[in-house]
Amino acid sequence: MALTLRQLNRATLARQMLLQRERCGVVEALGRIAAIQAQEPASPYLALWNRITDFNPVDLDRAFADGSIVKSTLMRVTLHAVTAADHPILHQAMQGTLRAARLYDRRFRVAGVSLDEAERIVALIRSYATEPRSNAEVIAWLGEQIATDAHPGIWWAMRQYASFIHAPTRGPWAFGPRPSYIAARLPTRTGDPAPALGHLVRRYLEAFGPATTRDIAAFGMLYAPSVRVGIEALGDEILELDGPGRLPFLDIRGMAVPDEDTPAPPRLLPMWDSTLLAYKDRARMIPEPYRRIVIQSNGDVLPTLLVDGFVAGAWRPVPGGIEATALHPLDNASWEALDGEARSLTALLADREPLAYARYARWYASLPSSEVRILGR
Repeated sequence: MALTLRQLNRATLARQMLLQRERCGVVEALGRIAAIQAQEPASPYLALWNRITDFNPVDLDRAFADGSIVKSTLMRVTLHAVTAADHPILHQAMQGTLRAARLYDRRFRVAGVSLDEAERIVALIRSYATEPRSNAEVIAWLGEQIATDAHPGIWWAMRQYASFIHAPTRGPWAFGPRPSYIAARLPTRTGDPAPALGHLVRRYLEAFGPATTRDIAAFGMLYAPSVRVGIEALGDEILELDGPGRLPFLDIRGMAVPDEDTPAPPRLLPMWDSTLLAYKDRARMIPEPYRRIVIQSNGDVLPTLLVDGFVAGAWRPVPGGIEATALHPLDNASWEALDGEARSLTALLADREPLAYARYARWYASLPSSEVRILGR
């Protein structure tokens, strides 16, 4: 029997802890959902608030501070929060993509540094970044070490493709506007990419499956040969299923797929929630007419209303509550449930950043709407 779109939706919600909040620690939760896209400092906190019963943001503060959760450039050449246990091997799996995206970029190539020389410079910076270093500090230090004026371009590339993590600095969400970096633990290198790619594919399917090979490639911005290597490394762990479209869906053998009628409570997802970006075909979470509304032309992904498991609108904090913009009519029960979510969210934001995401306000002026309400008062 072929999987339906709603079954795929419910599978994602179940594995992403969005069918019901669960009582667990932040490291355990992140281990289950694999990764949180984290270019906005508030987003990992709001992602876990959606998933953990009685979430306390102090727990995530501590996890960032003690290094059990780290923030680094990984999948899609984008900042993610992942567990410290996952980071080294995910970083190794992403090396082909990260190197191509940064060492072949014009901003790095104008420095005239060869790839062999780049490896020497990485080792130098790692020896310097055994404690947190700001961008300005690294660039100034590089100026004393290498004979080129292109220090900013070199560091721009290396801080993203090499193994560096963001060190907590300040601000309401552990990381402020001026990042600092520290050398991360390196994985044991074997010269064989298959184990790391297999780990990435397994973690992806556990957290986001069932999914197609195109979905896996989109999640990591991986080349098709790398996806094949990762799948082949898992061997009999992989199960093939039929579903919407022409491509087969892959899953880890033994993983459950909920019934399509499983209830899905409304949620207020943060900016760039990974469930909206983990697939080439995003229809399992975002109805096609809404995709270009909630994913803006420059890549900004708005905070979204999730109703019956699918994106139904957008939200933002405003003075006095949460402004919710529905893109189609919602029934009273959905509005009441969203209001309960908004009350909890405004309490969390009040102690941190009441108007989180305020710098993205320009997108809301042009949103189409069925109805706009202020919730959580």
